[in-house]
Formats: sequence, structure tokens, C-alpha cells
Amino acid sequence: MWCVIAHYHELALKGRNRSILVRQLINNLKLATRDLDIISITSLPGRIRLQVENGTDISQLWKSLQLRISAVFGIANFSLAFASSIDPTGDLDSLKEALGSVIYSQQFQSFRITTKRGDKRFPKTSMDVSREMGGYIQELTGRKVNLTNPDLTIYIELLIDSAYVSFARLPGPGGLTLGMSGTTVCLLSGGIDSPVAAYRMMKRGSRQIFVHFHSHPFLSRASQEKAEELVSHLTQYQYQSMLYLVPFGDIQRQIVLCVPPAFRIILYRRFMIRIAEQIARQHRAWALITGDSLGQVASQVPDNLAVIEDAAQLPLLRPLIAMDKIEIITQAKSIGTYETSIIPDQDCCTLFMPAHPAIRPKLGLIRKFEETLDKETLVQQGLGSIQKQEFRFP
Repeated sequence: MWCVIAHYHELALKGRNRSILVRQLINNLKLATRDLDIISITSLPGRIRLQVENGTDISQLWKSLQLRISAVFGIANFSLAFASSIDPTGDLDSLKEALGSVIYSQQFQSFRITTKRGDKRFPKTSMDVSREMGGYIQELTGRKVNLTNPDLTIYIELLIDSAYVSFARLPGPGGLTLGMSGTTVCLLSGGIDSPVAAYRMMKRGSRQIFVHFHSHPFLSRASQEKAEELVSHLTQYQYQSMLYLVPFGDIQRQIVLCVPPAFRIILYRRFMIRIAEQIARQHRAWALITGDSLGQVASQVPDNLAVIEDAAQLPLLRPLIAMDKIEIITQAKSIGTYETSIIPDQDCCTLFMPAHPAIRPKLGLIRKFEETLDKETLVQQGLGSIQKQEFRFP
């Protein structure tokens, strides 16, 4: 009987809340595998079992499961395992028979056995079981035991009346269970940085609502199409997503009429924050997320970051603030957003772009410029023309 055994790490440290978070993790695994041949997902001591439907082509299913489970936050590692019943008194004959029936599918000259007891009531210690099962495999196959550098490691996990045998453990993404940290709103630019910021927040358990500002029809739809593709890709990590497309070109045009060129980008960003915040309140989101990296561009120098953040009432989080561009690009490639992010487009901030943006603006001066604008009307103008799209995975 084949199954997948998934282990979690951080959740095991959560004390009284652990059972709630494990249930949430099980629900996420159900969402991630809902179109595959998994008949049940249950919690076992310290691990989660995904039961495979009998008669399934296990090799084909395992390829799909590797992709799906490796994107489920909260999973430390997982393995394809063969289940066997065992005698609670410590007799290992049934386990030996089960292991012997599958060991010949493996190619190896040396091996080691690693045993872990998930239930300490089992009468034999992990060392006792490894020693006894190692002797059996050595006698059965004639292969040598090598504890330091084996060709094959056989993992045995023991509960009180069942055991699970696997031959490899694959890493999960780690992190916290998606959903345990509420909802935040990510300002998605279409560039390299903001998708990585969204991913890092998902990994800490926060669901993302995406907001993309564009300047169509003043500019092409390229940035909108990129945003759609990026959200579609990121939805594999949170299963359902919403993207708000906010037309921003006319708001920019009105800012241009009242604000000197050097300060326009700061005003653009402050109005984006206000509009995104209204969307966040609709979804009871507790914070806004941006892809800012300290000093990377003019709007991300310290003085500008502070002046832009002044427009926010909700917390404004910057997961990438201490990362350099190489680190951000490396993670973008690892999560699969980089190739989309580098497609050329016309970002809304390129519209009416000043030659020399201010890098040490005074907050009082910025507020004085805003007094010449009808802030509430501009925010409502942005909100009134929004397009909303929904995404689902798988």
C-alpha cells in the first residue's frame, strides 16, 4: 500500500496551537492535490499521511506529487513510502516481508537503515530495529552496510501498529502553514522584486491579494498581461488568488499638472498606497506588501521610503528590504517568476518619468503639493475603474 509521508518542522514548535495549524496544513494539501488520486489525508504523530488510491500508476502520480507538495508551505520534507502493519509486541516479520517485496526495485551496492519511532510505546528502540532490519536486508540481498556513504538509505518510520518504508526524502519549502498569518495586499509591479516579496510573505503564512497599477490606454497592456501571468504562477502556492488591475494613467496626469517633475514618483507611490489600502480594508487585510529593496532605485532610498510610508495607515511591510539584487534574482529564478518578470513592458511609473527624481524630499513639502490635489476624488477615481480577476490552482 503506497502513501506519501510528509513531515513538518516549525509547526511542531507551536504548542497548544499545533493541532489547529496541522489541520490547516492538511486542508492546504487537499487543495494542492485535489485533482490527483489521493483518497485521504490524515494526521499521524509528528507527520501527515497522503493515502494513494489502489491501482494507481504510482510512478506517474509521484511525479505530479513532487511538484505539488514541494510548493506547500509548512512541509519540511516528504517521501513516497510503502506502508506495512507491524506487531505491537515488537515482532518485525511483517515489516521484513513488506520491505523484501520492494527492495529489489532499488539499485544499490551498499545501504544503511535509518529508523525513527513516532510512537515511543513501540517496545524496540530505533537502533534495535535498524540493526535487525539491516541484518535481514544484508542476508537477503548480499549487499554491504555502509553507515557513512551508502548508495541507498532506507528510512523506516514506526508507529505502534504500522510502519512506513521509503528510499528517499525530498525537501519541502518549509515555512509556516499558509493562512495562519492572515491576509496582506501586495502591490505587484510586474518586475522582478514584488513577486518574490509576495512569495516570501506566503512562506510566512500570509495569503496575498494582488494589486497592479497600469497606465492603459496611455501605455500598452503589456504590464497587465505580465501581472496576470505572475499571479497565475504564484497561485500554485496559495491555490486561489485575486488580482485588482487599477488604471492609474489619468491620476498620474493630474499629478503632473500640479507637482514638479522631481517629486512625481513620490506622489505616484503615495496614491498607490492609499488605493491599495482601501482594497486591503475590503478584505480585512492587516498590511500592505511592496518589493522595495533599500537603495535599489531613487524611490527606495531612506528618505523616500519614509515619505511614501507616511501615506499608509496600515502597516507597510518590505520583505526584501535587506536583500541585494543578485539575491532577489536568485530567488525569482528558484520560484519560477524570473522569466516572466524580465519580459519588456511599459510600467506605469515610466509614464511622465522625471530625469532626476528627488532623493531627499521634505515631508512637509510633499504634503503641500498634495493640498493642490483632491486626494479623496483621485483615490475614488482609481477604485471606481478597477478590474478584478480571480485565479485558481490546480
